[in-house]
Amino acid sequence: MKLQLALDELPLGEALALTEKLRQYVDIIEIGTPFVIAEGMNAVRTFRQHFPEKEILSDEKIMDGGYFESKLAFDAGANYVTALGVTDILTVKACLRASEEAGRDLVIDMICVDDLPIRIRELEAAGVKHLAVHTGADQQAAGRQPIEDLKVMKQHVRHSRISVAGGINSNTIDQYVALNPDVIIVGSAITRAQDPIEEARLIKTAMQTN
Repeated sequence: MKLQLALDELPLGEALALTEKLRQYVDIIEIGTPFVIAEGMNAVRTFRQHFPEKEILSDEKIMDGGYFESKLAFDAGANYVTALGVTDILTVKACLRASEEAGRDLVIDMICVDDLPIRIRELEAAGVKHLAVHTGADQQAAGRQPIEDLKVMKQHVRHSRISVAGGINSNTIDQYVALNPDVIIVGSAITRAQDPIEEARLIKTAMQTN
């Protein structure tokens, strides 16, 4: 089980400095969507240079132009790129082609997918091997949590790895670990914590001891 640190709102320099402090706890560094918008592939290249031993995910949430946009991330050094599960299956296949050529991985973000079981079957049939449960920030503000979608995902996935994101913190980590996803994604619970290092330590410890 891997811990993915989602970096969304910090400027590049602050994000680098914080990640350095958290280095021992983090397995995957996510260049979050706002970060991608602000810095583009420069952020991916910079983190690849500074953290050569870590996996890097470019959270582009691709909706169109699957091959070209995926290739941008892979060429910059990303191990993973994300596309949206609600997009056309042709876009998904284009992303898969780029990922296979690069020897990297495509992650499908299932945010706002209405019928998870049906879409999971369609995506796996197309060749997808990594799916992400994601309750977005606006949904979280309305009180929704990703735990129920994770349960559905675990029931219906046949072979894909599973990531989960959406407001997870040291107080809620145990219930997610109990469902044994492959990747747990944490963003603001760490980056906005009074003590980010301690929050990351608590989360990582829970992942290792459950």
